[in-house]
Amino acid sequence: MNRSQWLVGLGTLGLGVLFFLGSFQLSSDAGYGGVGPNFLPLLVGSMLSLCGLFLLWEVLRGGFREMEEPTGASRGDWQGFIWVTGGILANALLITTLGFILSCAVCFALAAQGFRRSAPSGGSWKSLGTDILIGVAIAAPVFWMFTQLLAINLPGLTQTGWL
Repeated sequence: MNRSQWLVGLGTLGLGVLFFLGSFQLSSDAGYGGVGPNFLPLLVGSMLSLCGLFLLWEVLRGGFREMEEPTGASRGDWQGFIWVTGGILANALLITTLGFILSCAVCFALAAQGFRRSAPSGGSWKSLGTDILIGVAIAAPVFWMFTQLLAINLPGLTQTGWL
């Protein structure tokens, strides 16, 4: 029995059980869509638990037999990981001060830099500006759709509802 495959199955099952049990801590009052806030975590927890059980069943039957050989580097790229993690943390820290659009643009730009720098061709500081503009182009329509069309409040830079 392959120990790492066993741990993947147990980890998936454990995460599913945590989601499933955690969903009972949320309100089940139905909202405008007819389901409460606990519906999605309950569904995700159930499906993850089911996947975990299937993975463990496969391990007990001989392991993941039809797995392809791994490709890519033999070790993780820490520089790329730090860039992506920095982007996620920057978004969480800046969303209330810069607003949704700019904080998401910063998150996108830093994550894109991380992925670029982990590639053999690498990234550059010149592409950072382009990445920020692409991030704004992605985040702005999302922000406007949520705030203007769906009337869901997201943190903005101004009180106008457009930035």
